[in-house]
Amino acid sequence: MALGNIINWPSVHFTSPHNTQAAAMAIPIPSRQLFINGDWTEPLLKKRIPIINPSTEEIIGDIPAATAEDVDVAVEAARSALTRNRGKDWATASGAVRAKYLRAIAAKIKERKPELAKLETVDCGKPLKESEADMDDVITCFEYYADLAEGLDAKQKAPISLPLKAFKSYVIKEPIGVVGLIVPWNYPLLMAIWKVAPALAAGCAAILKPSELASVTCLELGEVCREVDLPAGVLNILPGLGHEAGAPLASHPHVDKIAFTGSTRTAIKIMTAAAQRVKPVTLELGGKGPIVVFEDCDIDKAVEWTIFGCFYTNGQICSATSRLIVHESIAAEFLDRLVKWSENIKISDPLEEGCKLGPIVSKGQYENVMKFISNAKSEGATILYGGNRPKHLEKGYYVEPTIITDVNTSMQIWREEVFGPVLCVKTFTTEDEAIELANDTHYGLGGAVVSKDLERCDRVSKALQLGAVWVNCSQPCFCQAPFGGVKWSGFGRELGEWGLENYLCVKQVTEYVSDEQWGWYDPPKQ
Repeated sequence: MALGNIINWPSVHFTSPHNTQAAAMAIPIPSRQLFINGDWTEPLLKKRIPIINPSTEEIIGDIPAATAEDVDVAVEAARSALTRNRGKDWATASGAVRAKYLRAIAAKIKERKPELAKLETVDCGKPLKESEADMDDVITCFEYYADLAEGLDAKQKAPISLPLKAFKSYVIKEPIGVVGLIVPWNYPLLMAIWKVAPALAAGCAAILKPSELASVTCLELGEVCREVDLPAGVLNILPGLGHEAGAPLASHPHVDKIAFTGSTRTAIKIMTAAAQRVKPVTLELGGKGPIVVFEDCDIDKAVEWTIFGCFYTNGQICSATSRLIVHESIAAEFLDRLVKWSENIKISDPLEEGCKLGPIVSKGQYENVMKFISNAKSEGATILYGGNRPKHLEKGYYVEPTIITDVNTSMQIWREEVFGPVLCVKTFTTEDEAIELANDTHYGLGGAVVSKDLERCDRVSKALQLGAVWVNCSQPCFCQAPFGGVKWSGFGRELGEWGLENYLCVKQVTEYVSDEQWGWYDPPKQ
């Protein structure tokens, strides 16, 4: 059932129990349907999933749950958007036309930034300050790809130099078609926009499948698209469970490409499904990133970047530098300061002023993080700091920032991604040993090297088997720079011009321009 402009607001409003300031920031959770073909549409099986605020463990609303039947409808809408009127459809519209819509979406998100940031925070638990920064990045990303969409027009029919003068050749870039975009819950809207913005800029039509654990702001993107009159079917938004919505999307015969951010385990299933149709995929997966700290570092700067690299976004970052590899000569002092800095981190309701660490996204993920910590202890590691629920918080899926020492390379805590605020530590003596430890992982997404010796930083950066290396910092991310991994961390690159190329096909057009007969065959006798 299409709802048009009707919005149902649930009776439950979120109010923080921890202070009056946060209580004043109470915000209603919009009750949306699926966003298909430019309108709100009830799931065919009428399924819904409760929204649980991770800081209070309370149900604060619900989201629609798409199934395979809804995926079929959305794919049909997306394909129609590409072929509706040849010459007037989304795929053949000029980059300038598509840019106009992307900028309009950015402007609407800017208008709604305070509301969207609060919705993000109560939905996934990240501190409000982080959610506000994420909304700024969302706006920037749309504006950046609007510029690239315009630039695409000038790059069409780029000539190719050929050795034979009888031929002229050029290249045109065309949208790959209908794309399925499957995104995680740690940066709900931002991770979606990393895919949505370049896909739309390229002229693709998209079906966005956000995580069932955090879909609220992605659904609000649907309302933004309605408000700017984005052509129907260009973007469709289908929250739902992975096996009920994500799997049918990945295997759908009329979806031309899948772009996925999430776990390596799920990526294997997506690749298997896509392989049956020889369907291209882009995968941005997990990580177990190193931060290598040399003895000549500025210790307090290095400590802060170590904390930021692992504890930001409540530790739920795929590129988290969660393995500290520190030179043995400064290890004792470094760890002492690391504990003192960690003690100063404010853990609270994420809507509170000054919050730097909020709750884990869900009960299941909370239990998984605590199990990692427990297993580390049972394997013989030492919990130097943290490892428990904060004593001052009775409810919510909170985990203290945790520092684990006495780790060996066979331990689970060294080898597997935790996706929580947990840092494990090893020391090293030589540069070669540090590089060997840093590369001792199946993953290869991001990592950091910290030293005042920039020649050494350059050597180590080249030696690290990673898609991104940060020097004297950790986790900076800009929409102009490529992002992606190697090994179990996936393949393909998002952001920058590389992100746009993900959604384009290259077509060669070659013309015979000579007035002479080609002359390969003998002509028939007269």
